[in-house]
Amino acid sequence: MVELPIDQIDEGAMIRDRMTLNEEDMHELRQSIAAHGLRLPIEVFELEKPGKAGRVYGLLSGYRRLLATRALQEMTDADKYRVIRAVIRPREDSGGAFVSMIEENEVREELSQFERGRIAVIAADQGAFANTEEAVAKLFATGSKAKRSKIRSFALIFEELGDMLRFPEGLTERRGLQLASALRRGAENQLRNALSQAGSADAEEEWAVIEPVLRRLDSDDHEPTRGGRPKTRTAGVIWDDSGAVRVSSGITMRRGVDSRGQLLRFEGAGVTDEVINALMAKIQAALEEQ
Repeated sequence: MVELPIDQIDEGAMIRDRMTLNEEDMHELRQSIAAHGLRLPIEVFELEKPGKAGRVYGLLSGYRRLLATRALQEMTDADKYRVIRAVIRPREDSGGAFVSMIEENEVREELSQFERGRIAVIAADQGAFANTEEAVAKLFATGSKAKRSKIRSFALIFEELGDMLRFPEGLTERRGLQLASALRRGAENQLRNALSQAGSADAEEEWAVIEPVLRRLDSDDHEPTRGGRPKTRTAGVIWDDSGAVRVSSGITMRRGVDSRGQLLRFEGAGVTDEVINALMAKIQAALEEQ
């Protein structure tokens, strides 16, 4: 347990799982710290090399406590708020750090489904896990199979529409699963086009833009001339309910459809240039035999 200067701590060393902060809660936290001091220390780890502004510690847990202390220092200019009580943890692998952060927030206040999916994608993108599937499995290891399946659905929403949605926190579980289902059926371009032309002021207005696209997709899928919905099982390939095939090497293959045709996406640390070149050669050979 040490007292660390707050300007030596990089709160952005890890992408946080919580997307928004409740100002009322932050106000109460500042009042509590001002009246009683910081009762629970934050946790940090030493950075391998100094970060922005020469900061030497990365924040592991206690994001709100650090922000509240910084706000008090700015408001009062009191020396006592220039330092904060902290525990320096041994430098962990990044996967363990993400797990610790999520455990703290799940105990304190449950994350939303979108926040869970978002942090799983980010953790995988930062190299903490081989892919999103592994991130969900390890970050939410204590969750049920059904819970992890829902998180994967919201992870897909973040991957394909995260830059377009203005109010993702407003997605109910039911709406999120509907949206993920549409994305698996190739609706990404339609949804992106609709969202790009909208100026939604709140979550309900945003859903009002999304819902017609989902209805049209359902209508198209049921047209007799189209022969029903696309099959999710192809001879020799077993797709799971999320539209993915996972192989023993850790690579995940996903299928999709857009306005230009069929899509295949490969995920995982094992997806190298050599693997893709070999796959392309096999696909070319198979097509030439048609």
